[in-house]
Amino acid sequence: MISKDVTVQNSVGLHARPATFFVQKANSYQSSVWVEKGDRRINAKSLLGVLSLGIGKGTQITLIADGGDEENALGGLVELIQKGILGD
Repeated sequence: MISKDVTVQNSVGLHARPATFFVQKANSYQSSVWVEKGDRRINAKSLLGVLSLGIGKGTQITLIADGGDEENALGGLVELIQKGILGD
């Protein structure tokens, strides 16, 4: 199990369209992936879960991956968020 803190860069945070891109990317990995914000942890492969966190621009979250491709999963999702390529 590995984790990394990351700050959301895109202008609208992880809402609607960007959240859909994020969840699709998370679902492309075999590993279990979670997002933590504050004291809440949700399944990163669940659109409703991601939306329920209300992640806005500048919010720091923790991504956690556990499984055979955990390093690829974490790296891919961190890159997606840090480069702000979620589609504003």
